[in-house]
Amino acid sequence: MAALSIGSANAIGRTKWTRIAPSRPRVSCIGWDPEGILGSPQGGHISRMEFRKRLEKDADAREAFERQVREEKQRRRAQRESRVVPDTNEELIEYFLDTEARELECEIARIRPRLNKEFLAHLQFELGQLRFAVSRTKDMVDRLIELEAMQKVLEEGIEAYDKMQTELIVAKERLAKILQAQDKKATLLEMLERNELDRSLLTLLDENIANAHKYNQKQAAEYMEKIRSAVLKYMTA
Repeated sequence: MAALSIGSANAIGRTKWTRIAPSRPRVSCIGWDPEGILGSPQGGHISRMEFRKRLEKDADAREAFERQVREEKQRRRAQRESRVVPDTNEELIEYFLDTEARELECEIARIRPRLNKEFLAHLQFELGQLRFAVSRTKDMVDRLIELEAMQKVLEEGIEAYDKMQTELIVAKERLAKILQAQDKKATLLEMLERNELDRSLLTLLDENIANAHKYNQKQAAEYMEKIRSAVLKYMTA
C-alpha cells in the first residue's frame, strides 16, 4: 500500500486577490479531513470514499495518517496564532490582504467579533474613495480590484460562519434531545417528521466521534456511531 502523507504547507503569503474570482467560502466540517488540510486525495482516480476505505482497512496507515493530520493542524494553528491581529481598521484591511487564501476561513472564525459594522463601513468608505477619485493611478485601480474581491469574500465568509454557528447551536439541542430520550426510535421518528434530522446534526456527531477516538473513549465513540447510523438511516429512508 502506498504511503499516505501530507504535503508541506507554504508559509503564509499575500493572497493574490486580483487573480482569484471570489466564490462563496465553505465552512469546513469536522470529518476525515479536518480544516481541509489535505485538499483532494492524491491521484485523480482515487475518490474520497475510496481513500477513506483504505484508511479504515489499514489500522497502521490510519494511525500514521491521523498523526500527520494532528501535526499539520498544530503547525498551522501555531502559525496562525503567531500572527498579531492589528488594533485599527486600516491595519486590519492590510492584515486580510496579507492572509493566505486557504487561511481566510479560519481567520474569519478566529476574529469574527472584529469584523463588525464599523470595520465593514470603513472598508466600504475606502472603496468609495477609490471608485470616485477624480484621477486614479494604476496602483489605485489595482487596490480597488483587491478590496472589492476581499469585501465579497469577507461578507460571504461572515454570512457562512454566522449561519454555521446558528446551526451548531440547534444541532447541539437536537443531539441532547436524542441522548436524553428514553425511547430513541420514537424520538428520531418524531424529529424526522419535524425535519430536525439534518447534515448539521451528522456533523456534530462526527465531531463527537472524532473527539472520542482522539481521547481513546471507545465506548463513547461506539455509542455515538450507533446514533449516527440511526440518524442517517432515518434521513435516507
